[in-house]
Amino acid sequence: MSSTTKDMFRLLGDTARDLAPILVIVGFFQLVVLRQPIENLDQIAIGFVFVLLGLTIFIRGLEMALFPLGEALANALAQRGSLILLIVFAFGLGFGTTVAEPALIAVGEEATKVMSIAGVIGDDPDTLARTATALRYTVAASVGTSLVLGVFRILKGWPIQWLIIGGYVVVVALTTIAPREIIGIAYDSGGVTTSTITVPLVTALGVGLASVIKGRNPMIDGFGLIAFASLMPIIFVLIFGLVIAA
Repeated sequence: MSSTTKDMFRLLGDTARDLAPILVIVGFFQLVVLRQPIENLDQIAIGFVFVLLGLTIFIRGLEMALFPLGEALANALAQRGSLILLIVFAFGLGFGTTVAEPALIAVGEEATKVMSIAGVIGDDPDTLARTATALRYTVAASVGTSLVLGVFRILKGWPIQWLIIGGYVVVVALTTIAPREIIGIAYDSGGVTTSTITVPLVTALGVGLASVIKGRNPMIDGFGLIAFASLMPIIFVLIFGLVIAA
């Protein structure tokens, strides 16, 4: 048996172990607490197999492609010594992986409907579509900006805690003046940006940079970009709400 096959079986077992608690909890509440039979058990079983295989293949893909690719690009750009290229790459990576995020698209469309009902924006289809697109691009730009800030932090060795504290001070200040209808949307925007594609690429970028830059520790300096990617959208969307409400 080849090493690749062994790795796949290992991942399959690890994924099944991770999914097992979910099945136990759902089954316990369905059969013991609610005392109801599980309907469409055959479909649920087939669906579980699909989830198991899909997650296994996805994790293997991350290990084979996305993590090495992100680290290789970060290393190559850092070794070239071009700060401009590194900043452009960081912004493009954050923007590109976020703008097409399905969860963000769904949240943006729902958010514009709520804002329309609240009277913040008009209710005609063109206004709703423009606002949803503007909100999506605002969040994508914020993630790109957060990665640029994270790159500077790694290059300069800035302590992450002060940047995070400062960021949330800005969030609290903006929350006091932003329209009430946008506050919840802004806080939720930070969560939808950390998708299954963004997280591994951004993590690989940070670890790759910290590994190649002299004097940086990958464990200390390489992680933390995801925190910025969750924080900056809150700030940008709160500002977005102030602009459209003006």
